[in-house]
Amino acid sequence: MERVPMTIYGFERLTEELRDLIRVQRPAISAAIEEARGHGDLKENAEYHAAKEKQGFVEGRIAELESKLSRADVIDPTKLKGGKIMLGATITLVDVDSDKEVTYALVGPDEADFEKKRISTTSPIGQALLGKSEGDEVTVNAPGGKRVYEVEKVEFKAMRD
Repeated sequence: MERVPMTIYGFERLTEELRDLIRVQRPAISAAIEEARGHGDLKENAEYHAAKEKQGFVEGRIAELESKLSRADVIDPTKLKGGKIMLGATITLVDVDSDKEVTYALVGPDEADFEKKRISTTSPIGQALLGKSEGDEVTVNAPGGKRVYEVEKVEFKAMRD
């Protein structure tokens, strides 16, 4: 079975989402289905069909999360050391062309959030960074074209939301 790499923070977020789906969403949908059944003919009951559709989505997501969490390969960045970039690293890069500095955390695919500066190990930049060290130059084939970065700093620290 294929392992699912993620940081401890991503594992906690997915666990909380699963808990909410099971304890809050699932019972609310069941109640909505029961209420809609009370309105009569199910063939033309839009509330019933909407609730059943939502139930299917929630049950699918529960199954997906349970599978991913059971196969999780959890990494705690605060327990990592070294200068090589790997899952859990916080990397400061300098764009060689513009001299602009940017900092990203390298996370698993389910944790990526560009607004929070968390990039996936499976993204073009994430793949280009894996295994690099401070001082290395990295060429990224991004959707906007080729970009060249210099790795300024590699850290392993706690991630904040």
